[in-house]
Amino acid sequence: MNYQETVDYLFSSAPLFQQVGAGAYKAGLTTTQVLDEHFGHPHRRFSTIHIAGTNGKGSCSHTIAAVLQKAGYKVGLFTSPHLVDFRERIRINGEAIPEDYVVRFVEEERDFFAPLHPSFFELTTAMAFKYFADAHVDIAVIEVGLGGRLDCTNIIHPLLSVITNISFDHQQFLGNTLAAIASEKAGIIKEGVTVVIGETTPETRPVFEQAARRAKAPIVWAEEQTELLKAEPDAAEGFVYHTQSLGLLYGSLGGFCQERNTRTILAALQSLRDGGLRFTDDDIREGFAGVCRLTGLRGRWEILHHTPYTVCDTGHNVGGFQYIVRQLAHVMQAQRENAFEQHLPAPTLRMVFGMVNDKDVSGVLSLLPQDATYYFCQASVKRALPADEMETMARQLNLRGSACGSVVEAYQKARAEALPNDVIFIGGSSFVVADILAHLQQATS
Repeated sequence: MNYQETVDYLFSSAPLFQQVGAGAYKAGLTTTQVLDEHFGHPHRRFSTIHIAGTNGKGSCSHTIAAVLQKAGYKVGLFTSPHLVDFRERIRINGEAIPEDYVVRFVEEERDFFAPLHPSFFELTTAMAFKYFADAHVDIAVIEVGLGGRLDCTNIIHPLLSVITNISFDHQQFLGNTLAAIASEKAGIIKEGVTVVIGETTPETRPVFEQAARRAKAPIVWAEEQTELLKAEPDAAEGFVYHTQSLGLLYGSLGGFCQERNTRTILAALQSLRDGGLRFTDDDIREGFAGVCRLTGLRGRWEILHHTPYTVCDTGHNVGGFQYIVRQLAHVMQAQRENAFEQHLPAPTLRMVFGMVNDKDVSGVLSLLPQDATYYFCQASVKRALPADEMETMARQLNLRGSACGSVVEAYQKARAEALPNDVIFIGGSSFVVADILAHLQQATS
């Protein structure tokens, strides 16, 4: 098989959560442990950092990896989901796993793993750990797939555990209260291993305190750290962070959520330093400034065009959209001021928007601005909510627009109707962002 045939085989033979949802979820670590034993426990051959949470896992994982890369470590990075190419999930120093490694892994190991009927994520995790061991990485940043306690990444014993935040997502697996969700994510806390908690609520903090106490794990509350003094949006679409010991720190990632992510990242980096990892202040500065270039991160308030201003973001739940809506309001205010100064028509916010059917669609829709024009779309995954159903639900909340079918159709219609000073937002789901990035990549290749 060639690479594309191999990936098609993986997608078709192992249930892929991002395509089919709940049918792909396997609770428990039994299959993971069988795979791990077969491959000789590869995760024991390198150090790890484990990152869980509802939102912000990707930004935190990539930024920590970028800092360690600048410090000279050989850094593995395992994240999910991928946006355009499967290989985005498994990287070393920003370089995606080679196609021929993926092909060889499947060809050589299929006779063993096929009878186990692993989930896609179980198989991908085994592949990542084996690849990192074969490549002799120094350290790997491992992002939890779903939850924590029963996630197949939870066989590792890391140098540091990080839990970014807790909000409602995947309730069918993790529970219907913030405390229940926090309990699942607290399952990554290991005996004696420091855990950094990014954000808490009155419901979640006691859960983390109890889990850390049971594990005799030191706990760091990022919210209580004083390193980050202030965050300001930067003209270059990122943020300038005023810090206590690093001075001005430029972060290239946009998105209002990055201020809280940065508190978590800085607390995690200090814990890693205290634990013996060596990196300079300049490594931190260069990692923050160059995270996308260094690690290949995409889809976090990513500017696609400046005229009209077009941005995509992978936020896909209520917790994520609380930040996105604030940022859209900020951008629109700047566009209105610019239009007034230049005697231009008032700008319109155009939302290319779609979600999957197992998210809190009504909860997200209730947050969205009512003065925008909507282009409802359906991403190219089975879980995608049909565009006409989305339009019907949105209309009940006074959101006006049209059902456009595919993401590309919706995007093209929004572009055709937009004036130069309008704003186009593309999102609602990682899969909406994936479709538009794939389309733009094909258009330029």
